[in-house]
Amino acid sequence: MSSPAKILLIEDDAQLQALVKKELMEMSFAVDEAGDGKSGLEKALFGDYQLVVLDLNLPQMDGLEVCRRLRAENSPVSILMLTARKDELDRVLGLELGADDYLTKPFSMRELVARVKAILRRTERAAESVQHAKASPGSSVLSFGPLQIDLSMRTITLEGAPVHLSSMEFDLVSYLAHHPGKAFTREELLEQVWGYSAVGYEQNVTTHMNRIRRKLEKDTENPLFLKTVRGFGYAFAHPKDFGTAE
Repeated sequence: MSSPAKILLIEDDAQLQALVKKELMEMSFAVDEAGDGKSGLEKALFGDYQLVVLDLNLPQMDGLEVCRRLRAENSPVSILMLTARKDELDRVLGLELGADDYLTKPFSMRELVARVKAILRRTERAAESVQHAKASPGSSVLSFGPLQIDLSMRTITLEGAPVHLSSMEFDLVSYLAHHPGKAFTREELLEQVWGYSAVGYEQNVTTHMNRIRRKLEKDTENPLFLKTVRGFGYAFAHPKDFGTAE
């Protein structure tokens, strides 16, 4: 029997913190908490967590800085931000800094649990993929000219150099690369990659796409790999564009 997923809840509202912790523990998750950004960051860096539920407005160090520092340390932990509806600019910035997903306040506990479960399913699949790669010889690699995507080891190289992507960024790239030349709407990507469908969260897809392009594309206005299908959505370039056989 596998051990329960470990979640760190960083929230300074004591009442909300208690409610969220109770709900998550009732779902058999192991939950630690922190009431400020500084202590939360320390726990996140040195604790073995699969997910950090992170409020943006925190004392001592705000959630944006916590997120930035975690990603600066290449922490693989998934991050679910809790934001107020009026904090749209901060929400976008949080995604730009590397948060995987966000949930706007006020939210229902059912919605929170659904988001947490979706994130943990993705992290579990990622861990299983890496373990399978270690146990099996060879790997499954998708090649698009100078870009190689190792689906088993969950790594990407561009012109031979490694490209660091968050777990969510890799999931988005690999999903599109599995269907080269096929266009997807943001709503479809939200459902297929993030694991839920919710009106108003399509910005999540756009912000992640912009962040990935800055890492993969020499010219983000004229991307080679991650194409914008105007008026529809996004598509990964077709292998024939690189002289690669289908």
